[in-house]
Amino acid sequence: MDPFDRGGGRGAVRPVGGSVPGVDQVEEWPDGDWHVRRVSGAGSDKVYRCPGCDQEIRPGLPHLVSWPAWAGGENERRHWHTACWRNRVRRGPGRSRY
Repeated sequence: MDPFDRGGGRGAVRPVGGSVPGVDQVEEWPDGDWHVRRVSGAGSDKVYRCPGCDQEIRPGLPHLVSWPAWAGGENERRHWHTACWRNRVRRGPGRSRY
């Protein structure tokens, strides 16, 4: 059994440690590997738009930031509601703005 497997169709998680500054982990999903950073409500002072639901992520709301784990992927960084991130693969193509 994979110690990083979360089950339920969710991605497997690999801690990154100090190899990538500010990144908590890399998650392995059917749509690829993603750098993921958790943002506390206290660390958020801007309004973002979640690509999963097209709703605002208001300042002070905990959420996450993700980007593809390939060279240049940091240019595709997006802020997501945590639930929208977890459920994006189930929605299928065309249901997410990302």
